[in-house]
Amino acid sequence: MNDASPRRRPASRRAGWHRSLHMRLALCLIAAAVAAVLIHLTLTLWPLPQVLRSMGHEPPGTWSAAAVGLTFLLMLPIVWGLASLLLMPLTRLLRALESTVLSYRDGEFGSGIAADPPGGLSELSTLTRLHSELGLALREQRRHLAQRELLLDTVVQNTPVALLLTDANERIAYANIAARQLMDQGRSLAGRGLEELLADAPEDLRLAFAGAQDGLFSVMQDGQEERYHLSMRDFRLQGQPHRLRLLRRMTKELSRQEVASWKRVIRVISHELNNSLAPISSLAHSGAELSRRGMHERVPGVFASIGDRAKHLHQFLAGYASFAKLPAPVLAPVEWRPFVESLGAHYPFALTGELPAAPGRFDAAQMEQALINLLKNAHESGSAPEDVSLSVGIGGVAREDWRIEVGDRGPGMTEAQLSQALMPFYSTKRGGSGLGLALAREIAEAHGGRIAMGHREGGGLWVAISWPRS
Repeated sequence: MNDASPRRRPASRRAGWHRSLHMRLALCLIAAAVAAVLIHLTLTLWPLPQVLRSMGHEPPGTWSAAAVGLTFLLMLPIVWGLASLLLMPLTRLLRALESTVLSYRDGEFGSGIAADPPGGLSELSTLTRLHSELGLALREQRRHLAQRELLLDTVVQNTPVALLLTDANERIAYANIAARQLMDQGRSLAGRGLEELLADAPEDLRLAFAGAQDGLFSVMQDGQEERYHLSMRDFRLQGQPHRLRLLRRMTKELSRQEVASWKRVIRVISHELNNSLAPISSLAHSGAELSRRGMHERVPGVFASIGDRAKHLHQFLAGYASFAKLPAPVLAPVEWRPFVESLGAHYPFALTGELPAAPGRFDAAQMEQALINLLKNAHESGSAPEDVSLSVGIGGVAREDWRIEVGDRGPGMTEAQLSQALMPFYSTKRGGSGLGLALAREIAEAHGGRIAMGHREGGGLWVAISWPRS
């Protein structure tokens, strides 16, 4: 500021002495003083005293109250006129500033003030110049903001991830093209209620939106099953709570992972077959050689080794065949307390909530197999045994379904692991080749239900199996 002031003073002097506010004020004061002296002399010396004497009246004294008061009254309009003339440029500038400020308030930055208006005051030229620079800066910022907003809107609108923003009343504040296509065939969603929008939506979609956690779900679109990953984030926008829902289509990714899983299981089976068939072939050759040499006492040991390798191979293949040959469930009424106590005999857990009084209807053997698998995964996740929980209840939005949920406090899964967890033969264990959660998924779908999973608040995972009560 100290460096800028010396450079401004020459510009003010070049503007002309007649445009200086100080000079105009001095001239007005001098003019007012001269006018007051002339009026007072007119009233006390000449010609008013001569006129009054010719008419037989006594003129007022030079410094009488009448003369001073009359001089003051006659000076009022003159002073008023000089003040108006002096302040006229300042008044015009203030009106122009008021007009431009109102335009800025209304979002219109095109108007401005000339940097050096004709008849203006030199002391205000800096103010008008800075005001013009402010208007130019605001116009540039608005243009850049408009370009950034257009770029951001283009990116958000054309992203394949469906984006849905709702306010505290679950009314849609923003939805991109992918969300409009998924939710209402491309029609506008702004201002509509989420509950009204989901009234005719697929049930799995409504169940996913009704929850408060991330997870996977599937819907039927154009006769094909499409799988989505739903993630939700809560934040405050302009002081109001909002919820952002992101729906990412995972069908192609899951299909690619499914192909990779099948390649993996083929490699595992091929490796296990080679590990078993190679010793069997070698033992058969050794047995034939011992028989040729007449060493019959060693032949039973060879046959026993061949039997052990064949038994191991049979057990390995039977484990995978049990998954591929899952029979149709035999539904029957099942009391909850004996069923839950039988699960506790395999893996301990903490029962959350009360058990339903009404018996369930499902295939007890298959459901027990699925839940034992889930409890085993929960214990192997690194969670403390007392942190493994199980709850039985009723869930669903459009209908009441049975729901069994198993939770743990392990490290959880990454987004990539969560999207692959339901794939056949997927396992997060080091060097593992197990069935993972796919068997539980097959059993749930065989009962007409579904399996869902997601992150727990405070850490860990939850996996829930739900199926219709009827």
